[in-house]
Amino acid sequence: MSTKIYPSPIFGPVHSRRLGVSLGINLLPADGKVCSFDCIYCECGFNADHRPTMKMPTREQVAEALEERLKDMSVNGPAPDVLTFAGNGEPTCHPQFAEIIGDTIQLRDKYFTKAKISVLTNSTFIHRPAVHEALLRVDNNILKLDTINPNYISAIDRPVGSYDVNNVIEHMKAFNGHAIIQTMFMKGEYMGKSVDNTGEEYVAPWLETVKAIAPQSVMIYTIDRETPASGLLKASPAELDAIRDRVIAAGIPCSASY
Repeated sequence: MSTKIYPSPIFGPVHSRRLGVSLGINLLPADGKVCSFDCIYCECGFNADHRPTMKMPTREQVAEALEERLKDMSVNGPAPDVLTFAGNGEPTCHPQFAEIIGDTIQLRDKYFTKAKISVLTNSTFIHRPAVHEALLRVDNNILKLDTINPNYISAIDRPVGSYDVNNVIEHMKAFNGHAIIQTMFMKGEYMGKSVDNTGEEYVAPWLETVKAIAPQSVMIYTIDRETPASGLLKASPAELDAIRDRVIAAGIPCSASY
């Protein structure tokens, strides 16, 4: 069972398949997971297995720790390609998310002007005006959309509380192109049922939705780390390449990570 829990509020840098040298910013507790999804493929494990006892870091703690790390990197390296909001769950659930984004932009501009700021979000809070406005300010607003099939979402992403994928899609469109769609493609089984979303039944409607969202780009990927659920399998490079090529043919830049 996967038990990858990240330090908080700063971790890394790590080498990201999609983003390069990435300094992680974790707005969740350092000893557990807080997420509005409970994905069966999450490297941090299932929510129930990692209930935190610590609190989320404050805005002040995040800014102080980030500046200390950026100072060190400016002297000793490496230079970050990106400052990435990720870690032990959903970053946009932090009550001071918008203010922290503002602080991070200021610190980035002070120490590493060429570094991009990325947010990896499952999109469950993008309907909140403060979150929407903050995501408009970052370089890479990376929004999860594994499928548009509600049954698949319920079984695989397992939202905590109510989740209406059509409503989420409308809020994705509201970014007017300032968005990167990120989608996990995989195969295998979970609890006796197929989790394969690489076939036409899933890809065709997903692609039409991506076209309607009209993002600046799309990132597709597959399982790379240990997962809490057994029986999950990687999508093949050929399968990912075929999906990538269809996105590119629609006029949208797309990368595939194997």
